[in-house]
Amino acid sequence: MAQGRALARTRRVALGLSLLGTAAAIGFAAREEMRTSRLQARLLAPLAQSMDFALREGPNPAARYPTQGPYNERFGYSALPAQLRGLTGDAAGPLYTIESQAVLSPALDRFMAGGGFPIYREKTQAGLTLIDRNGHAMHSARYPERVFARFEDVPPLVADTLLFIENRELLRADEPRRNPAVEWDRFAGAIALLPVQMIRPGQRSPGGSTLATQIEKYRHSPDGQTSGGVEKLRQMMSASVRAYQDGEDTGAARRRILVDYLNSTPLTARPGFGEVNGLGDGLWAWFGTDLAIAQRVLSEPTATAAAPDPTTRQLKALAYKQVLALLLAQRRPSYYLIQDRAALNRLADSHLRVLAQAGVIDEGLRDTALALPLAFREDPPTPPYSSFIEQKATNAVRAKLLSMLGVPSLYQLDRLDLTAQSTLDAPTQQRVVEVLGKLNDPAYAQSLGLTGERLLDAKTNDLSKIIYSVTLYERGPEANYLRVQADNLDQPLDINEGAKLDLGSTAKLRTLITYLEIIADLHDRYAHLPKDALEDVADEASDPLTQWTVEWLAAASDRGLSALLAAAMERRYSANPGEVFFTGGGQHAFVNFNKDDNHRVMSIQEALRNSVNLPFVRLMRDIVQFYSAEGGDDSDDILHDPSHPARQAYLERFADKEGSDFLNRFYNDYRKRTADEALARLASRVRPAPHRLAVIFRTVRPTAGVAELAAFLRARLPGAALTDREIGTLHTKYGPDKFSLSDLGYIARLHPLELWMVAYLHRNPTAKRTDALEASADVRQDSYRWLFKKGQAAQNTRIRIGLEEEAFQRITDQWRKVGYPFDTLIPSLATAIGSSADRPAALAELVGLLLNDGVRQPTVRVTSLHFAADTPYETKVGLGPLAGKRVLRPEVCATARRALMDVTQNGTARRVWGAFKDASGAPIPMGGKTGTGDHRLDRWGPGGVLLESKAVNRTATFVFYIGDRFFGTMTAFVHGPDADQYRFTSALPAQLLKSIAPALQPLIEQNATRTADKDRTPTGL
Repeated sequence: MAQGRALARTRRVALGLSLLGTAAAIGFAAREEMRTSRLQARLLAPLAQSMDFALREGPNPAARYPTQGPYNERFGYSALPAQLRGLTGDAAGPLYTIESQAVLSPALDRFMAGGGFPIYREKTQAGLTLIDRNGHAMHSARYPERVFARFEDVPPLVADTLLFIENRELLRADEPRRNPAVEWDRFAGAIALLPVQMIRPGQRSPGGSTLATQIEKYRHSPDGQTSGGVEKLRQMMSASVRAYQDGEDTGAARRRILVDYLNSTPLTARPGFGEVNGLGDGLWAWFGTDLAIAQRVLSEPTATAAAPDPTTRQLKALAYKQVLALLLAQRRPSYYLIQDRAALNRLADSHLRVLAQAGVIDEGLRDTALALPLAFREDPPTPPYSSFIEQKATNAVRAKLLSMLGVPSLYQLDRLDLTAQSTLDAPTQQRVVEVLGKLNDPAYAQSLGLTGERLLDAKTNDLSKIIYSVTLYERGPEANYLRVQADNLDQPLDINEGAKLDLGSTAKLRTLITYLEIIADLHDRYAHLPKDALEDVADEASDPLTQWTVEWLAAASDRGLSALLAAAMERRYSANPGEVFFTGGGQHAFVNFNKDDNHRVMSIQEALRNSVNLPFVRLMRDIVQFYSAEGGDDSDDILHDPSHPARQAYLERFADKEGSDFLNRFYNDYRKRTADEALARLASRVRPAPHRLAVIFRTVRPTAGVAELAAFLRARLPGAALTDREIGTLHTKYGPDKFSLSDLGYIARLHPLELWMVAYLHRNPTAKRTDALEASADVRQDSYRWLFKKGQAAQNTRIRIGLEEEAFQRITDQWRKVGYPFDTLIPSLATAIGSSADRPAALAELVGLLLNDGVRQPTVRVTSLHFAADTPYETKVGLGPLAGKRVLRPEVCATARRALMDVTQNGTARRVWGAFKDASGAPIPMGGKTGTGDHRLDRWGPGGVLLESKAVNRTATFVFYIGDRFFGTMTAFVHGPDADQYRFTSALPAQLLKSIAPALQPLIEQNATRTADKDRTPTGL
């Protein structure tokens, strides 16, 4: 038995020794693996190298995108799915299609699906690049802006300092396969501090993350933070796999990690500068130190032994302390760089001593740096000057990209990893900008022929106040392409698309198109009828346009639409300014620019050619009468039959609309006043008399007693001997239940709705405008009871206003169909000559529509977008099939083009004819319409006496087409009271177009030989 026990003991000892040996072997293997990473390298290198992607034609339905991480958000990768849906979906404007997209390898796809960060060679810098139609760069933004291009550019002193602070084993050369994602001794130290962190949650764990895992964290983890153990494992696993992309040897990857960290470490954001990432941008944003200078001084020796250089030593110490401070600030960037900079200075000083003790820096550098306190720049860096004049076109394209991509600001747009190709022609753009930039020089303006009668006066005009805008489009097979967009306004505003301007007689073109479309509609309606039926229609027609059209059709041998439109252009109107027109709610008279036209009768063609006002005013009156007759009830019957059922409806609509206008005005006047202030304001608006003041007080404060009325009256009528009995009588007599609102307003000599508004706000001090309008629906009608009792003449005045407004709503619909940019027109015949304003870009769209035979094509500024090049998210987007929409008849367009050509050959724009030549030297046919806007605010007195006329702005515009492909606008504009000093007309932009023709000619010639859309060339040019 004893022998058995001894044998058992021997076996236990042998087993213990075996287990101890196995543990020792495992420990040795683990130690070797931690030192060499051989097993990790063998396993992870093939995995990493199997993770790749390739760009394939067409969309990739299985594409994966990141959903979080500051890096992915900044460069736009997270937003790509929504942006691609917006570009390729059924949104308004030109549609795009995905031409090619990255496809992930199965290994990368599985890794990302399992929660790993995408493994690829990530970019340090990215940003928006805009190129023109020929591939020339027009705008390039790169963020961070200041970076180390390669490892060799990093001063060794900077690299050694970073490694000592954050990751000492990263660049050790003893084992080429080392996994840089884990530094085991520091990781163990971090684990050991976990109990301390549980007791003191704010305690940091220094050294717990390597540079590789820190990069993964601040690039890809939610909000750049480690939310827990699982997130830490994601960071470590992703960093480990990424390190072996080049194979088992991680030497190059570890050097890249150091450079990437220095270039991308987040250093919070600075107002006026934006997000600060990387050491280079950090030095510039926080200290005003240029990275190139810091590189140079930190790479130089502090001093030679024979000849110490104090200046070099000081510069090096200053740059070094700033670099050290930023490397330390990364731990708590907002705290150290904004909240407590003194703490950062103390932290840097303590590290200077430790670094010197460890031999990373010498004592001389330590001592010099300790003597230099950190000096932060107080103001953010001034961005480099950028001329709005030179950048106008690129800014217009960037603004377009904002809406296309749903990006809220240019700041964020410029940080997207995106290359966009615009339709702009950079060489032509530059030539035009150069011309516009010199127009302030009187001698240069004179050399271009811009001075003289109806042009500029170089002696008295301040040429710097004149803003010029040039826009040129090219018509393609499926779209209109913006080629030039330039002006000389050194501000962000684009007057071509962003301003509402009085463009004068260019409105005659819109009026002409409306007229021709009406004639074409009448042709569709009546051209098939026999002669006797047409004669019956003519007898019954209640408007001049219908009557003329059916009479012409009855007599014509050729009833074709083109023949009818040609005849319509020859209809004649008087240019006599002596007639007074009831329009816009009152009596108005109009004048012609040239008094020699006053007593002539002329065709519409001639009136357009010479831009004569009165024929177009009368033409617009015919258009209004046509639409009034189309309304259902005959307008003559409504006006002349007192019992016509439509009369009441028109009067009620008038009361509602005018009442709403008054209520809006009164609401604005009283909404910010207290109850007492509003009552005092109302009382001050009438001549002081007891009965008037009593009406005001009793209406606004109906529950107030006699004593309160007495105090109110005596305060405002100190000289009046009012007895208590008289005041009591006033209190009883003018109670709000004794008279209608209209009568109360009449007694007080105030608009009844003003009385009502003050009373309403007294009861509802927090009411909004919509609340007041809703509550006053019946009140508005009641306040206009006088109108319903008035005679027929007074009522007819209001009915005529309503009929005209309805007609102008129809005209607005037609104008908007062809690109008018605003929701409403002023319901006045003056709209025919420009009172409703316009935009140059919208006029250009109209001419492009005429050039394309009435088919509206999309206007394109961006033809392709290349997202996230060389990443797993790479996508190329190009224009998809673009469908035009017919909005005008081809015959109308051909007629209008011929009329516009007549303007340039024989009319107000004849100076530009022949400015552009084809290859043989012959003039390229062109047409256009001129317009001059003199926008003034006039104040009139009794009897129609003009009391004051104040200039608002002066504009002159020429909208044109050149050949069968190009069209655009040229505008001159002066804003404010200075406009009074200028007398230029539309001759100025016409002359300027002639003057810049040499700058545009190469573009015109370059495209003259294109034949892609020969079959679609419009006729009638």
